Amino acid sequence: MYDKKKLKLKKFYFHPITVFLFLTILTIIASGILSIFETQATYNTINISTKELEPTLVTVENLLSFDGLKFIISNAARNFLSFGPLGMLLISLIGLSVAEGTGFIETLTKRHISKLPKFTLTFLLIFISIISSLINEVGYAILIPLSALIYFISNRNPILGIITAFCGVSFGYGVSIFVGSMEVSLMEYTKVAAYLIDENTHIALTSNLIFIIVATLVLSIIGTIIIEKIISPKIGKYKKEEEQAKTEQYKVLDIESQEQKQLERDKYEKRGLRIALLVTIIIAFIFIYALIPNLPYSGMLLDMNETSYVNQLFGENSYFQDGFTYLVAILFTTTGIAYGLGSKSIKNDKEIIENAGKKFNERGSILILIFVVSQFIAVFRKSNIGYVATAWLASLLEHLSLSGLPLIIITCLLIAISNFLLTSPTSKWLIFSPVVIPMFMQSNISPEFAQIVLRVGDSMTKGFTPLLASFVIYIGYLNIYNLHKDKPYTIKKSLKMITPYFLLISVTWILLLIGWYIIGLPIGPGVTPSL
Repeated sequence: MYDKKKLKLKKFYFHPITVFLFLTILTIIASGILSIFETQATYNTINISTKELEPTLVTVENLLSFDGLKFIISNAARNFLSFGPLGMLLISLIGLSVAEGTGFIETLTKRHISKLPKFTLTFLLIFISIISSLINEVGYAILIPLSALIYFISNRNPILGIITAFCGVSFGYGVSIFVGSMEVSLMEYTKVAAYLIDENTHIALTSNLIFIIVATLVLSIIGTIIIEKIISPKIGKYKKEEEQAKTEQYKVLDIESQEQKQLERDKYEKRGLRIALLVTIIIAFIFIYALIPNLPYSGMLLDMNETSYVNQLFGENSYFQDGFTYLVAILFTTTGIAYGLGSKSIKNDKEIIENAGKKFNERGSILILIFVVSQFIAVFRKSNIGYVATAWLASLLEHLSLSGLPLIIITCLLIAISNFLLTSPTSKWLIFSPVVIPMFMQSNISPEFAQIVLRVGDSMTKGFTPLLASFVIYIGYLNIYNLHKDKPYTIKKSLKMITPYFLLISVTWILLLIGWYIIGLPIGPGVTPSL
């Protein structure tokens, strides 16, 4: 009788770079197949000047053709260099590397941030992540690297910090404690679509203000519970490499000498933090002054060609919005240098540059991933597959005879589904608004509430698709802090880790939307869900 041995096949893991390469090739092949069948869709856009509907035909573009392949090859460098997350991440990393290299972030974290209760730290991180969408997607580039570093220094799992920041920004995108860039980008489409039913409709930028403030608080609380009670226990503790190979060593220490050195170190660290705080106040004052119009030498960060202050601050050509990441990098750089000089952790400019360079190089591997992802997203956008699918979903909604609450729920779900393939809220609203807003107004639902439905649908699934440009920062940082390099964080694993957050926050969004409509609470000053 022979012993039967069970053979276990070693599980093979594809690196995310390889997977994104496969996805790029698959998209090229799919575009060729769909173009053969002349896959296309027609959707209506509204001419802002004439306020009339104009049909727009969008077809799947064949990237497997001669011209398609020529586009892919000739635009590779342009796709990479113009990729939004690349510039924002590199600029933010420069500031963070200086602040980390001088010891500023480590000292600040150990002395203050790490002393916060876990729930408090998580709540603050999610809250800040949510309101970061005031300025488009800068939260990904700044908060993901920063939260990973803070959690690492605090002896918490940096993977948890990455997940918390990513989920906060993604699944709370578009809500905040004040009107921001999303209002500015969506409002024009909302207005012209409402004119199709009522030419006297007036929609203010603050029309969603009450709802987004309440949603920010609710999502921060629910998100904190999900992270701490569900996700954190599954991830577990983070064992640093030096701790894994650590052995017991016994040394005879000069206790008195050690205490003296610690006292001296504490003295210099406190002085460094005080100087850094002073510099932070000065820099913050300069930034704020640059946002105030009509004062001597003020308003430098505003687009003074706009009439309203919100448009000056968050408009398409706003210097504040375009330069925010750079402003944060300046803040980290100056406070880091101020701390380093005050605490004597650095002696000259060469040490600053050398230390910052070492920290920056540790994150350099993400650049290869960004290059591959930039090509994938550029190819997918060029194919028009996302636009065709979204137009189909908008057309489906138009042919459904719905009203009231069913109309609200189905619209929200269709927008959420379209978000898997077309992540830009402005692009989705361009297609959906001429369909959604007239249907809502004919059902006695206000166009302002229709815009909230767009926010909810967009936020529900925003972080659950690799077509989100900033998804590359999330998966890239997971692999930077991955201790098991032979088992990289794949797209599947990265999505699996945030699935509980995605599902529970989606339910929260739907319940918040339904409850608000049924109760009829104001969504903004003088604005209710119903007309």
